[in-house]
Amino acid sequence: MLLVLLAIAVWLPPSQSGLGTHRQLGLPPCTLLDWYGFRCPSCGMTTAWSRLVRGQIVPALRANAGGALLAVVALVGGPWLLASGIRGRWIGGLPRDSWTIAAAVLILVTTLTQWIVRLSLGW
Repeated sequence: MLLVLLAIAVWLPPSQSGLGTHRQLGLPPCTLLDWYGFRCPSCGMTTAWSRLVRGQIVPALRANAGGALLAVVALVGGPWLLASGIRGRWIGGLPRDSWTIAAAVLILVTTLTQWIVRLSLGW
């Protein structure tokens, strides 16, 4: 599934505004942005993925830093999980729960921190 999401990110041209790339998939606009005029924590995630797979690291981080980190996890984890599945056993050993939890917390904290900074500074 991660590789499918990465393929979609490659296929989607990133929005120049830093958010809204998901609209190309027929998805609705962000409700918070549409109704209240401010971005939600996940605004820009699809754009971040689309930029990251093109090697545009700084624009990906600007679009949504948590989304860019999530895309990095998918870029590393997707091929590793596929290769482990094909092989029938974990390559490099069973993933540690502590690493998975740490990655999830880092992504969540990064996403929420960027969102709070944006709200505070009116970005």
